[in-house]
Amino acid sequence: MKVVVYPHDLALGGSQLNAIELAGAVQSTGNSAVIVGRPGALVSRIRDLGLEFIEVPPPGRRPSPSIARFLARLVDDRGIDVIHGYEWPPTLEAVMASKLNPAVSVVSTVMSMAVAPFIPKTVPLIVGTEQIRAAEIGFGRSSVDTLEPPVDLTFNAPGLELNREGFKAKWGIDDHRHTVVAVSRLAHELKLEGLLSAMDGIAFVNETIPVRLVIVGDGPARAVVRDRAHSINSQHGAGTIVLVGELDDPRVAYDIADVTLGMGGSALRALAFNKPLIVQGEQGFWKLLTPESLAGFLWTGWYGTGVAVDQGARALANILSPLLLDAELRNRLGAFGRQTVEQRFSLEQASIRQLDIYRAAMASKIDPTTATFHEAAAGVRYASYYAAKRFRRAMGRERTDDFNARPVTQTRMSGVSK
Repeated sequence: MKVVVYPHDLALGGSQLNAIELAGAVQSTGNSAVIVGRPGALVSRIRDLGLEFIEVPPPGRRPSPSIARFLARLVDDRGIDVIHGYEWPPTLEAVMASKLNPAVSVVSTVMSMAVAPFIPKTVPLIVGTEQIRAAEIGFGRSSVDTLEPPVDLTFNAPGLELNREGFKAKWGIDDHRHTVVAVSRLAHELKLEGLLSAMDGIAFVNETIPVRLVIVGDGPARAVVRDRAHSINSQHGAGTIVLVGELDDPRVAYDIADVTLGMGGSALRALAFNKPLIVQGEQGFWKLLTPESLAGFLWTGWYGTGVAVDQGARALANILSPLLLDAELRNRLGAFGRQTVEQRFSLEQASIRQLDIYRAAMASKIDPTTATFHEAAAGVRYASYYAAKRFRRAMGRERTDDFNARPVTQTRMSGVSK
């Protein structure tokens, strides 16, 4: 089997890292996997895994006809069986390429918190939670699978030879404070609210327990995060909030943590390092992973919705303070987290599921009339979405990531994907 894997970008992020690591696992089974996209920080990880990287043309407006033509030529030249697009722009470009070469199958993975309704209903879809799968089945999609974000448990593990001391020296991290770590894209949608409340929560805790927050990541909200960090550091001392920026390899940050904060794939990678995890959400949501809370996260994903934004900092402080004071509890919850990812989220298990989904897509024969109908309907929905986006832009209210701005969890599956 020959597969083209097309992440939505190659900056550091959960969806694209999942795409790359799953492609490596698929290739290790004797199949062929090629990564395409625009160059970014994760190209080094692609090469580390022995995968071929092919640069696509600059996209311009998405979906891009020039990229679709590029993909169609690649299908012809390489005899590609499946194009696997991650998130909606690569998926639509893969669908456009399949119109130029109907022999290729298209599979879509969406790790956003809601699925773009203009992905045609006939495209086999993979989502990250059972809750989103239920919503998409209700929307009428013909094939929806859940594949929870996998973790490479060899690459992400305690006891690796990482430059812990060098990292700590560079960023002024000493043993006089506990260290809480968040690895996150600094995005306005989905991420920013939690990052700001995390910083405020650390400030509350720091009044009685010496603690610092190390934030690893970059993105369009960096100025807002930087300003809040500067304010807190001026009140509680330099190094209370440490902004590291984006790292090609953030494993050392997970490794030095006493406690981790996160959502989605970043949360699972933190668990792989034997670290206790407080799951970040929105509307003031923070929740400690325990044997009792696990079932809820398996349904909604590693995310949640709280009651009010202004309650988030105190909610985090109330969870974090007793955890920092109890080393035995931290060790016990860290071991539970590692056991959880070993049993449910291993990359090897995920690659077997992924191959089954590819085979099913190749075997599926959709009636051309049915496919055309659903693609036309998706086109109408896209036109509506684009018109609304232009209106929001004109009003100064544009969202940079619409489908993380409207999570299925927040709407209680009330039709956000429809």
